[in-house]
Amino acid sequence: MGMEQGFTNEEILKWMGAFADELNVSPEKFKILNICGKNKNVYPSIETHKRVILFSDNTHENLFYELWEAGFGDYDVYVGEGKAPGKIEATKIKNLMKKKIDSPVAVLIVNENTRESYRIGIKNEYFSKGPIHYVCNEIRAVIMSLLAVDSHDNVCIVSGESIVIEAAIVASEGTIIAVEGNEGSKNSMEENIDKFGVHNVQIIEDLSKESLDTVPVPRIAFIVATKNLENDIRNLLTKNPKMQFVIYTLELDILSKIKDIFKIYGIDEMEVMQIAVSKTNKNSIFVAEPVPWLITGAAK
Repeated sequence: MGMEQGFTNEEILKWMGAFADELNVSPEKFKILNICGKNKNVYPSIETHKRVILFSDNTHENLFYELWEAGFGDYDVYVGEGKAPGKIEATKIKNLMKKKIDSPVAVLIVNENTRESYRIGIKNEYFSKGPIHYVCNEIRAVIMSLLAVDSHDNVCIVSGESIVIEAAIVASEGTIIAVEGNEGSKNSMEENIDKFGVHNVQIIEDLSKESLDTVPVPRIAFIVATKNLENDIRNLLTKNPKMQFVIYTLELDILSKIKDIFKIYGIDEMEVMQIAVSKTNKNSIFVAEPVPWLITGAAK
């Protein structure tokens, strides 16, 4: 699909060529985001790419201030105004924090020290504090491995706030459906969405038909299991009869029921793993994290 809003494909290619000449690098070195009239995952893209070109317009009037506020103030930036390449201004983002965008603009953000890799297992201290007890980052890394999210994926996550953020960063062109029925958890979820700059998260209150009708069809679901697990699975299968599942639980009585639930709803290839993580604290004493079971299966 072409980038039809704000800039045409031809205009984008011309700006890429102009920036490539300005930096004397190949155009393949650029990550491109067209955010004209759209919300894209700008912050994660900047954090994981050395050179990001943003094509923007007056729908992101305060873009430079927002980038400065997000901690990118010392990054190099090259700014070209208009749809056709012309004069390119080279400066730092912090020098443009008061500049308003009122017309089409091409912005190249450069930080050669950026590591071009995805951070699997973001540490808990980076997440918003609230009523949520986040799973430790090592276990979250395993969960992300089981989900195997790709850039265009749709994923449903039930009461897994930190998993939502990690999945949203990976599925930059997809949708993460966050099911948050608790008001406090929903507020923390919204704070984390804003903090990490992910705009592909859609929050719903429950897995009722009315709520599921408002979201795309997910490929896979991650569920922090409760006594409502069977209802959650049944409702999700009405949305996608071939749904894949990753279930998280700390409770033996819930674990013991999952095999029967999977059998009732035709979910095959069930696998169960238990993960134990112990880490030293500041006093060099080992502290054990909760030891969850992770159960996977796929409907046929």
